[in-house]
Amino acid sequence: MSLRFYDTARAEVRPFEPLQQGRASLYYCGATVQGMPHVGHVRSAIAFDQLTRWLEARGLRVTVVRNVTDIDDKILAKSSDSFREGAADEDPSVIPEEPWWALAYRFEQEFSRAYAALGVRPPTYEPRATGHIPEMHALIQLLIDRGHAYPAPDGSGDVYFDVRSWPAYGSLTRQDIDDMQAAPDADPRGKKDPRDFALWKGSKDTDPPTASWHSPWGAGRPGWHLECSSMVTRYLGTEFDIHGGGLDLRFPHHENEMAQSQAAGHAFARFWMHNGMVTYGGEKMSKSLGNTVSPQEMIDAAGPRVVRYYLGQAHYRSVLDYRETSLQEAAAAVARIDGFIAKASGRVGAATRGAVRAEDLPAAFAEAMDDDLNVPQALAVLHTSVRSGNTALAAGDDDATRATLAAVVAMTAVLGLDDAGQPGASAEDSSAAKALAALVGDRIAERSEAREARNWARADAIRDALAAAGITLEDSADGVTWSVSGS
Repeated sequence: MSLRFYDTARAEVRPFEPLQQGRASLYYCGATVQGMPHVGHVRSAIAFDQLTRWLEARGLRVTVVRNVTDIDDKILAKSSDSFREGAADEDPSVIPEEPWWALAYRFEQEFSRAYAALGVRPPTYEPRATGHIPEMHALIQLLIDRGHAYPAPDGSGDVYFDVRSWPAYGSLTRQDIDDMQAAPDADPRGKKDPRDFALWKGSKDTDPPTASWHSPWGAGRPGWHLECSSMVTRYLGTEFDIHGGGLDLRFPHHENEMAQSQAAGHAFARFWMHNGMVTYGGEKMSKSLGNTVSPQEMIDAAGPRVVRYYLGQAHYRSVLDYRETSLQEAAAAVARIDGFIAKASGRVGAATRGAVRAEDLPAAFAEAMDDDLNVPQALAVLHTSVRSGNTALAAGDDDATRATLAAVVAMTAVLGLDDAGQPGASAEDSSAAKALAALVGDRIAERSEAREARNWARADAIRDALAAAGITLEDSADGVTWSVSGS
């Protein structure tokens, strides 16, 4: 296998060999469900969806875990604010007097809708932090027993990771511990070192009673970093292939995750992969600057397939800069791909969809994807194939058209363009759309055969049957295209 990925921990592109032959394991950080999804969230999900699809195209069975952080300081703060008089008037997303767990679930559903609309397939497992408290207690106790964690001596119920007990702390981001800022995630009074981070947070008088669990160290709730280490071990074991997430999570989240897991004696992730940020005109997106664009705003403006193309077109490690013309450019690219697929399907019949066959993928496309998931180069191969396919169509070369159509459909499947549907569309909706396209393509192929045999009655009957079902055909010199009446 020639797969090569950039490993953040080693700062180099190196060969990827899965831990288990024929299988691959991937954990990537999902959302802290405190609010609506933003562009950075969905770009990360698309990047790791592309990675999953490519690993599968290379013949691996992939287990994917994406967590949901459904208990967090920010979630509790937003819930608490919803009880303040006038909060709902100031912010339309606020539901008056909304419990923290209801707020978290409401926004978790918004993330699920955004992922589905953009063709991000559901992970194998999607655990919530609140469902794994026993695993967290076990990991904390293991760290205490190994001399890498300690309960706060002030009786607060806090438990901290002792960063100076682990000599490799800082290795993921190549930082010296003395240059690091203090960890701001818990009261520092009980810390041996201000950089020690919280594994368990003792309950405070301001916390709602429902946001607290019993533990050997007192009632409280888990620290952010502890959640991921506990959940990934539960579903993928103490050693697994790839840990992913946004570049902004490298420190402190992933640094702390790696330290506490390895200090517990776990080999943990063999590769660390991080996707780049999304900017607006070269600047970081920020509400204070007024330059944010939400995924839903993009979908409303251009449709989910265009947004999927736009957010997935850059190399996953690079910065993706949004400009006023970005979606128009992506829409033009998608239209060229779709135009060829429609014309070629009308000419030679719809290509078979489903599991990607390696023989349908151009060698240059596979080489690009093998090389640290080089999507820009892979897209160049896709568009070159579209141009070649249009040339074959114009020349009436059905064999070349059929082969190119199969290649284009396979490439769009790897990139996830075939699964992006209407906003909020379910997986069933997407499957139905693909089934309709296949059935209509077959009928168009039958009609083309009838016309070639000068069986005009048969050809007209097929056209009339499609029209009765709401399918409109348009004949042109380049072939036949179809549309659903009224769409």
